[in-house]
Amino acid sequence: MAEQAAMRPKKAGLDKKWISFGTLVLGAGTIYKLGFLKDAFYVPMQDFMGLSHTQIGAAMSVAGLISTFGFLASIYLTDRVSKKIMIPLALLGICLCGVWLSTFPSYTSFLLIYCLLAVCADMLYWPTMLKTVRLLGTREEQGRMFGIMEAGRGLVDTLIAFCALGIFSALGSTAEGLRAAILFYAAVPGVIGVVMYFLLEPDAKQDTTAQSESVSKNQQAWKGAVQALKNKNIWLVSCNIFLVYSVYCGITYFIPFLNEAYALPAALVGVYGIINQYGLKMVGGPIGGLISDKVLHSPTKYLRVGFLVTGVILAAFAYLPHEALGIWAGIVISLVISACVYSMRAVFFAPMDEVNVPREITGSAMSMASFVGYLPGAFMYAVYGSVLDSHAGIAGYQIVFTVMAVFALLGILLSTYIVKRIHPITK
Repeated sequence: MAEQAAMRPKKAGLDKKWISFGTLVLGAGTIYKLGFLKDAFYVPMQDFMGLSHTQIGAAMSVAGLISTFGFLASIYLTDRVSKKIMIPLALLGICLCGVWLSTFPSYTSFLLIYCLLAVCADMLYWPTMLKTVRLLGTREEQGRMFGIMEAGRGLVDTLIAFCALGIFSALGSTAEGLRAAILFYAAVPGVIGVVMYFLLEPDAKQDTTAQSESVSKNQQAWKGAVQALKNKNIWLVSCNIFLVYSVYCGITYFIPFLNEAYALPAALVGVYGIINQYGLKMVGGPIGGLISDKVLHSPTKYLRVGFLVTGVILAAFAYLPHEALGIWAGIVISLVISACVYSMRAVFFAPMDEVNVPREITGSAMSMASFVGYLPGAFMYAVYGSVLDSHAGIAGYQIVFTVMAVFALLGILLSTYIVKRIHPITK
């Protein structure tokens, strides 16, 4: 009986941990739906909100700029404001933005809403969510936690998108259908925000320094931000994320490549896109996490293996005699590359624990890694696109895939260096 009594608090703690984790995954799968409304409702946005291609593109660009600066600001904020406040605030903010967006406002208001969505999602929620996931898991669970989070996010993203499309279709694909879909996108994070407020514990803060001098929360947050910026290991992990994301940006071009090299039938484009965008994310995340934790016992070692496999296949794929291969060979090889990249993307924040980043500056570390790691999204699409525009036919894709392979090679070298640094740390 005594043993059972002793186990109950532990089990309760574990239950709350996984309930909190599951709710975080729900939030992660919904926070970007309004900001990327175009993914499912591009034409309805034009028809019923009166938006042009240029206006939608401009809004996305402005939001991207806000996100970039938001990640910088979050280096300070994530360790200054408790996750119990930050995460519900972000989710409820997204909910309110969605309600405003459902009124089909003027374009000036539309731009402001997209800026606010970027603030809520990228400055308030995302780095804080990464921090919380890290703190929920032990050192041995980091790969699995981040892997399952990525897979769950993909699943939730897919389900929410299909539900919104169902609502839109059920209401006759009209303006009211779009309005209802937007309100659905707003309601889900709003409900999750309320639930998270009651599930999350406030951050534990040390109110004194080593010399027992009283310090304010502002001083603690600034100290943590400066400590993160000076931490070489955080920079190394951030640069490794940068390299993974640079490769990730390139897999966008597999569909036009398959069309160019193999004349991919229109009927297969949608199927390939669903598998590549959603299926591999849901499969690759858990596999990458399990191999990291259970087989290699190191997320960084897994990233090194992933870079190696991806780089070798990319280099070969670029110069294969595609005219002599069947279309299914091209589809399978490109999906294998995508699966490797998605599995790496799922765990690329996990090395923070492996390199012994102090847990009290986790927020600053995750914000810094997000800023550096996601930077390729601001320019690599333009780089790859310009290469394809200036080199017609297969030649352009060969250059793009070679550049991706070079990033993978750099990733192998950087991962090896990080692994060598880890050994003296863990001894």
